[in-house]
Amino acid sequence: MIRDSNLKRQRTVLLMLFLLIAATLFIGMGTGSSSVSYGRILPTLFGGGSFKDEFVLFSIRLPRMLVTLLSGMALSLSGTILQSITRNDLADPGIVGINSGAGVAVAVFFLYFPIDAGSFAYVLPVVGFAGGFLASALIYLLSYSRSGGLQPIRLVLTGIGCSLALSGAMIFIISSTDRQKYEFIAKWLAGSIWGTDWPYITALVPWLVILIPYILYKSRTLNLLALSEQVTVGVGVRLTAERLGLLAAAVALASAAVSLTGGIAFIGLVAPHIAKSLVGPRHQLCIPVALLLGGWLLLTADLAGHNLAAPDGIPAGVMAALIGAPYFAYLLLRK
Repeated sequence: MIRDSNLKRQRTVLLMLFLLIAATLFIGMGTGSSSVSYGRILPTLFGGGSFKDEFVLFSIRLPRMLVTLLSGMALSLSGTILQSITRNDLADPGIVGINSGAGVAVAVFFLYFPIDAGSFAYVLPVVGFAGGFLASALIYLLSYSRSGGLQPIRLVLTGIGCSLALSGAMIFIISSTDRQKYEFIAKWLAGSIWGTDWPYITALVPWLVILIPYILYKSRTLNLLALSEQVTVGVGVRLTAERLGLLAAAVALASAAVSLTGGIAFIGLVAPHIAKSLVGPRHQLCIPVALLLGGWLLLTADLAGHNLAAPDGIPAGVMAALIGAPYFAYLLLRK
């Protein structure tokens, strides 16, 4: 049973995060090379702006910010699941190889399978999911033993090794391609947000709409999976089946996100930890907080990187790494 004080704290944190996201979106809509007066933002959103203001907001800034916000939510939710099912605080879709697997699949698809531009945005998350799923299945098999079950530490170490191997494979794949495609994949590797149009939003939303309710429904199961295997099995949880189902959801979320935003790591590591420190470890409480927190962190990282070094900006993946890498080192030393 969750105490009323904990629920009240969660509502307060969620309200603060909603306000923080709204404020960041508002600041982002008025910041950039093509200036839009802050006094014109609300009239433009409600259809009373000039052609220039409407073009800047609806064709350039809003799609980019919404893709970034939704991708951050997906990555943080994926990290929350991985940390629970592996019982390892260092688990993250970028660290354990899911992002690299999705990246290789996206690179191969982009280079060798031409497709109609209208279908590209909708097919890409599926391709990323296929690559991420194959990579995670390989990592899971290498980390599992019949006598000891899933080894959390081995899973992280195997994931890091597979991630490096897949990154090397991607560099080999793109080394012989033409310059334009090479530049695109290089920007993808750095975590440069590129899916900045409305079709990419409509391609990403269904994954979140389907999987967020499923994960919230499984929040009690996630609480049990975070305990020892003996306790989890003792209370009647089908350990392997639940792990595989939740792992598939984590892979789907991370792969769909990085297929549109590039190789972004550490958001799925940092957001769940901060959420648990704010509202406690129960997943019924921390999942909604991690969801909004991950979206805000990636949104802020992209907004800062995009405007600090104009005109090209700093990739969001680099900005996220500047935040997440020291935190990862701190966790590694502490654990």
